[in-house]
Amino acid sequence: MKVNKGVIGVIVLGAALVGCGSGGLPEADSVNCAGRGMEKALVEFKNNEPARQAFLDKCNEINQGK
Repeated sequence: MKVNKGVIGVIVLGAALVGCGSGGLPEADSVNCAGRGMEKALVEFKNNEPARQAFLDKCNEINQGK
């Protein structure tokens, strides 16, 4: 049975992308410290208050440096 290389490539790529989604907490950067990025990032910290506060402190440092 012949299997198209493209089909196998799509399956491998899909598996790799699914694995990338669960990598840990977001980093404080210019994207994650503004607007929707901040909203999405803070959801990840909902059960980890010390990490959330550290993230916010780092965002404040980044935003003051602008």
